[in-house]
Amino acid sequence: MNDLFAKRLKSARTLAGLSMDELVERMGKKVTKTAISKYENGEMMADGAVLMALSSALGVSTDYFFRPFSVGIENIAFRKKSKLSNKKEASIKEQVTDKIERYLEVEQFLDIRSEFTNPIENRIINTGEEVEEAVNYLLEYWQLGYNALPNIIDMLEDLEIKVIEIDAPDEFDGFSGWAKATANDKVSYPVIVVNQHYTIERKRLTALHELGHLVLKFAEGLEHKIVERLCYRFAGAMLVPEQTMRIELGTHRSSISVQELIAMKEAYGISIAALMHRAKDLEIITDYQYINFRKWIGKNPAEVGLGNYQGIEKSTRFEQLVYRAAAEEVISMSKAASLANLRLAEFRDRFIAL
Repeated sequence: MNDLFAKRLKSARTLAGLSMDELVERMGKKVTKTAISKYENGEMMADGAVLMALSSALGVSTDYFFRPFSVGIENIAFRKKSKLSNKKEASIKEQVTDKIERYLEVEQFLDIRSEFTNPIENRIINTGEEVEEAVNYLLEYWQLGYNALPNIIDMLEDLEIKVIEIDAPDEFDGFSGWAKATANDKVSYPVIVVNQHYTIERKRLTALHELGHLVLKFAEGLEHKIVERLCYRFAGAMLVPEQTMRIELGTHRSSISVQELIAMKEAYGISIAALMHRAKDLEIITDYQYINFRKWIGKNPAEVGLGNYQGIEKSTRFEQLVYRAAAEEVISMSKAASLANLRLAEFRDRFIAL
C-alpha cells in the first residue's frame, strides 16, 4: 500500500508541476518537505487529515492515491515551437497518463472493446504525392467524402482514437502515441493529445497532424523535419483534399484574393496560412507567391479580422461514457465522480437521470 501511495503521490505532484517545497507551501505547511520525501519513498504513510490536504493541494480525489497503475504510453514524440522544460514535459505526460487510465477504466466497466484499424499500415511514404494518395484512400475507406469535415475530434473518436485535450502552455502543440492498459496487453490504443487553449482551426490541424504520425509509415532514413512536413501536408489534405482545392482555386493562380481564402477558412476550418501552404504544395501558386504571402501574413500571424471557423472541436466521449455508466448503475456515483475527477457533490449536481 505504501509503495502504491508513494508512486501515486509523486505522479500527482509531477502532474501539478510542483516541487516538494511548492507542495508544502500549497498545503499551508501542514507537513514538512522531509515528510513529503518519506511519503514518496514509501518510508511513511500519510494519515487521513494529510491525505485530504494532499488531495486538495494537488487537485485529485483521495482514491487517486490508491488506484493501481494500469496504463503506459509508448512512442511519445513532443512537437513544440520552443523548448519545454523537462518539468513541463513530465507534467504533460502525467496528465495524459491519468486521463487515459480513467478513459480505459470506464470502457472496461461498460465492456466496450475498442480496437483501431489502420487501413494504410502497409504503405511506405517517401513523398508528398504519396501522402496525397494515402489521404484519398483513407477518405474513401472511412467514407468521409471530399467535403468539409464538421468535427475532427468526433471523427477521430468514432475511429477508436482517444483524443485528450489538456491544459498546457502555449509552447506545447500536441503529440500522439500508443497506450497499453497493462504491460502484457496485446492491444495498443492510439492517443492524440492537443492543447485545449488553441483556436479551433489550430486544434483541427494539430489533431490531423498527429493522426498522420499514427497512420503513416515513413521510409527508413527520412529526416525528422521531412517527416514533420509530410504530416503537415497530410493534415492539410485531410481538411481540403486535392480535388477540392482545385475546384475551389483552380489549377494555377497568378493571384488569390483574401476574400476567397476567408471563405475557405470559414467553410473548411483551416487557417489561411495553412491554405496557402497547401496551395504551394499542390503548385497552384509558385514558391515566389508563397514567400510574398508569408511576408504579408507575418504582420498578422493570428489572422485577426480574417474570418473564423464557427464549428465546435471538443472531446466529449469520455464524459459521455462516465455519465452512461452512472445512469445504468454499472458504477456508483462516487466511482463516477472519481473517474470524472470531480467531487461527489459536484458530480451529483451535474447528473440528471431520466
